[in-house]
Amino acid sequence: MSNVLELKNVRKSFGEEVVLNNLSLVVPEHTATVLIGASGSGKSTLLRCINLLETIDDGQILLDGKEISDPLINVDDVRRKLGMVFQSFNLFPHKTVLENITLAPVKVQGKSAEEARDAAKALLSRFDLADKADQYPDRLSGGQQQRVAIIRSLAVNPRLLLLDEITSALDPVLVNEVLSIVRDLKHDGMTMVLATHEMGFATQVADEVCFLESGNILERGSATAVLQNPTNRQTQEFLKRLHQAGRL
Repeated sequence: MSNVLELKNVRKSFGEEVVLNNLSLVVPEHTATVLIGASGSGKSTLLRCINLLETIDDGQILLDGKEISDPLINVDDVRRKLGMVFQSFNLFPHKTVLENITLAPVKVQGKSAEEARDAAKALLSRFDLADKADQYPDRLSGGQQQRVAIIRSLAVNPRLLLLDEITSALDPVLVNEVLSIVRDLKHDGMTMVLATHEMGFATQVADEVCFLESGNILERGSATAVLQNPTNRQTQEFLKRLHQAGRL
């Protein structure tokens, strides 16, 4: 099994604050790596560095063995291979669902409008949103908007899918309809790195769980090992707080 993503001693600071501290990570093909940790632990920054939305200070990020953190890399070429879904949907409000999904395949990948529309409609049908193709985002529920955002990221056939707390802005009732898509993608073998506070969901999809604290991975292993039998004291305290808050 080849490695889709490798991070080697990645360091990132904002001013005096070290956000990622010599962090290393390997994500094999067809696996899901789940990042857990409190707000401010470095999860979102890590995803943004992988997507080249942030520039790292030191270390290396490799995609399929090629260093993408090289300052001379063509960022657009890299992003053609990555899908990223944010907390806040980030759909274009003045474009329909179909237009949102077909934008990148046409503008970035050079597909014909007809080919992009056919592929988008197939994705919408697969995820039970075919009847929303001509709607504008503000006519959709939060869960529907986030599902469209995931579909938009899939429309470019990404090599790696990055998901940043995709349920944090949703009403609890809507969370499962979004997570069901990710479960389907896991079943299909999509390679993913996702940050989440949904520990039950993490248990279902994670091949590896990484607990982050102050920009360090303090514990990593299977979902069973990290979430049910953590050995690190800080991991134990984090999970205890989630349990007390009813999130575990």
